[in-house]
Amino acid sequence: MSEALVNFLQQLVNGLQLGSIYALIALGYTMVYGIIRLINFAHGDVYMVGAFIGFFVAGWLGEAAIIPALLLAMIGAALLGVTIERLAYRPLRSAPRLAALTTAIGISLLLENLVRLYVGPNFLAYPEMIKRVNHYFGGVLISNVYMIVFGTAIVLMAGLQYIVVKTKAGKAMRAVAFDKDAARLMGINVDGIISLTFALGSALAAAAGILVGITYGRIDPYMGIIPGLKAFVAAVIGGIGSIPGAMVGGLVMGIAEQMVVGYISSSLRDAVAFFLLIIILLIKPTGLFAEFTQEKV
Repeated sequence: MSEALVNFLQQLVNGLQLGSIYALIALGYTMVYGIIRLINFAHGDVYMVGAFIGFFVAGWLGEAAIIPALLLAMIGAALLGVTIERLAYRPLRSAPRLAALTTAIGISLLLENLVRLYVGPNFLAYPEMIKRVNHYFGGVLISNVYMIVFGTAIVLMAGLQYIVVKTKAGKAMRAVAFDKDAARLMGINVDGIISLTFALGSALAAAAGILVGITYGRIDPYMGIIPGLKAFVAAVIGGIGSIPGAMVGGLVMGIAEQMVVGYISSSLRDAVAFFLLIIILLIKPTGLFAEFTQEKV
């Protein structure tokens, strides 16, 4: 293959790996918004907390404990998400949306500073849970870490799609998203479904945190800010409230970012997210997968 084609394919591979992480985080945004119309800006910091849970579990069980670290991080983040919903968001469910949005920003700052107080403000080296082995396919570098990250993300996203589409809990989630009052009249525990939504979204964010730690080898208390914003943009691009849209939006975001890094400048990698957002909103304001809906008044 030509050098130009190899470079393009390399950036594409890197973009798919990065985009799968954005997609996992974006799913939490889109699920919560679909259920209670709330932009949970603390979600990026739940992703950060999940990465730190994995960090401490690996220190406790040993660096090779990737599966226990992943499971415990997802469980811990799910409990954190449910706690945040129960204590911070549920009392404000009937309040103006600005009150809940302000609370979400406050929770974000609280999580960042609590973790900073405990571990300090500096980067921490992430345990090498997977021994990196590089493979070359026609000159394109694909490491075993990239394969595991991308494969894990795809399995988790497929699992979420199965839960939402095929299970009783998923049907209840869709009913609550469509009409909470009607769902309550049909005997659905709306509060329980909302808590389940936070738990699932937070668990996926924690998995993304573990995958980022494995890939890039370092974490810090503020690691959730920029990826959280990019994942939110990915959710909006895909059509916030749409699970397939969040998946596609995350992949588009990751590929676009890597193409900019590879062909233009790495200093523009953060700007491309918001440039994409502007373009998509100008062309299709509801996002790629969402449809116009009427607001009930």
